[in-house]
Amino acid sequence: MTPVLRSYVRGSWHSPTDEGRPLFDAVTGKEVARISSAGIDMAAVLDHGRRVGGPALRELTFHQRAALLKALAGHLREHREALYEVSARTGATLYDSKFDVDGGIGVLFAYASKAKREMPNDTVYVDGDVEPLSRGGTFAGQHVATSLRGVAVQVNAFNFPVWGPLEKFAPAFIAGVPTVVKPASPTAFLTARLAELIVESEILPEGTFQLVSGSVGDMFDHLTEQDLVSFTGSASTAAKLRTHPGIVGRSVRFSAEADSLNMSVLGPDAGPGTPEFDLYVKQLTTEMTVKAGQKCTAIRRAFVPAEHVDAVVEAVSARLATTTVGNPATARMGALASLEQREEVRRSVKALRDAGRIVFGDPEHVELEDADAERGAFVSPMLLTADPDRAEPHEVEAFGPVSTVLPYTSTEQLIDFAARGQGSLAGSVVTADTSFARDVVLGVAPWHGRVLVLNSVDAKESTGHGSPMPQLVHGGPGRAGGGEEMGGIRGVLHHMQRTAVQGDPDTLTAITGRWVAGSQRNQTDVHPFRKHLEELSIGDTVVAGPRLVTQEDVEHFAEFTGDTFYAHMDAEAAAANPLFGERVAHGYLIVSLAAGLFVDPDPGPVLANFGVDRLRFLTPVKFGDSLTVTLTCKQVTPRDTADYGEVRWDADVTRQDGESVARYDVLTLVAKKEK
Repeated sequence: MTPVLRSYVRGSWHSPTDEGRPLFDAVTGKEVARISSAGIDMAAVLDHGRRVGGPALRELTFHQRAALLKALAGHLREHREALYEVSARTGATLYDSKFDVDGGIGVLFAYASKAKREMPNDTVYVDGDVEPLSRGGTFAGQHVATSLRGVAVQVNAFNFPVWGPLEKFAPAFIAGVPTVVKPASPTAFLTARLAELIVESEILPEGTFQLVSGSVGDMFDHLTEQDLVSFTGSASTAAKLRTHPGIVGRSVRFSAEADSLNMSVLGPDAGPGTPEFDLYVKQLTTEMTVKAGQKCTAIRRAFVPAEHVDAVVEAVSARLATTTVGNPATARMGALASLEQREEVRRSVKALRDAGRIVFGDPEHVELEDADAERGAFVSPMLLTADPDRAEPHEVEAFGPVSTVLPYTSTEQLIDFAARGQGSLAGSVVTADTSFARDVVLGVAPWHGRVLVLNSVDAKESTGHGSPMPQLVHGGPGRAGGGEEMGGIRGVLHHMQRTAVQGDPDTLTAITGRWVAGSQRNQTDVHPFRKHLEELSIGDTVVAGPRLVTQEDVEHFAEFTGDTFYAHMDAEAAAANPLFGERVAHGYLIVSLAAGLFVDPDPGPVLANFGVDRLRFLTPVKFGDSLTVTLTCKQVTPRDTADYGEVRWDADVTRQDGESVARYDVLTLVAKKEK
């Protein structure tokens, strides 16, 4: 009996109350599962996420969430073979499956790492610098980001049933927002297997991950201003969802990744025989055949200098001729996700032929390796050429192994053609000419979410045209949806509310957990460097000095370091300098002298100084000036998996008249108490 996909909602597995509709193996055409969300109370699903999942996540710091995400990634990596096995039924080759599965797991690892490095071990994210709002310093502003109190509803496409859900889930989880995953039906059986592995791991707090297999029903009717919706799919569906009364009426954050006629440009310098020409041909062929061209980032428009069109067509056709199509276990290119998708590709190719012609492949026939052409959703890779002044190449997306070669004769014309796509997720420029690269990238950037410049220098390490990276934004303007997924911490902040907080320095310090200039300092008999991590308090301060700066100090420093810049050593030249008027001390001498004043030299909890941030030299220090340094504990960040943490100190170096001459943050590693 064909299994019916279950949903995981409200802390348990739910079987639909009807028999559902069938889902088919893309290779054999056999029914593999049925899908339905009948019987699910969608309002209760959202409520469970808000009431159970949200509070559980918000109790954890960003670092604790990162640790759970890393653990989940490790668990999935150990069980990825199970996902590969199911993935083959979607028509994917083993390479395609790894692209999807390993790529998704990699996103989890990447977000866990970035959150640990770039976010505090806290539940509040401080966004940007303190904004002074008054002359006396008693009134200031600070932007903070806090977790939304809703649920991230994530509607995914069929082409990446593992990567798609995980790339949306990761930033939401780090942000402290629970997720409801709604996979596209044709490949939902693979996402359901992914959900089983996630639930079985028991790593995630209850309510932070839910799965709805089938329709979302009336879920959108129950959205609130604290919820978010992320959608990947067609532009027409995105338009319908974007204007849903539940989204419009509550101003629900809506992000879409939709149709995208991505381009790749061959530079005029990259003619036949150059490394860049070969890279272009290889990249175009790869983008056409990986996942059978079912990638939202795949190259649909291949812009080529008019004089190189024939050479590109010949070279790409030769590579495509060696691409076997058929059983994903043995062939280089597998099937489309469904027979319906195959018919959609054929209709799109027919429309494209009105503007040009097919130069490789046949939409109605393909030679197969160990596969049934009638039952399986197979199609030949197809390369076309077309008139770029026609509308069809810039409006029709054949979501399969299809690309169209379009000639251009100037950079200006190329940029105009690129813009006719009305917004794309990704573009690439293959050239060794940096001037051409600059002109094209800046010219097409307003219509693209990401642009890759590929040449012989970066080719070996480049991740390629079609691979979104979790550190970078993934989205595009216009017809590409206007949204951004991932993007490192930008993706996390999309799931948080940025709030401008105004108040006095002590209040801002209390709210943010970071010492703010002007707030209270705590001077004690114990030097802060003698305190372990747990003993330190925000505002702990040491004041040291004064230290007289002499001509001998400056000349010794210059001789010792080799820094004999004229402003320090040449009285006549320094006098002519409009900034100084006389010889002055080195900035780095000031920092060194300050360290000599505040450092406690004996062994203790401070293990290392690992950097200086935000260093600014504010006022010249002249011979005879006296320096005093005030060092204040600004931020304490424990590391959950280490016996030490990070401490950020505010260093303010002043001269005898009280004016600051240098300001910076000192970064140290401080030991915890031995247990």
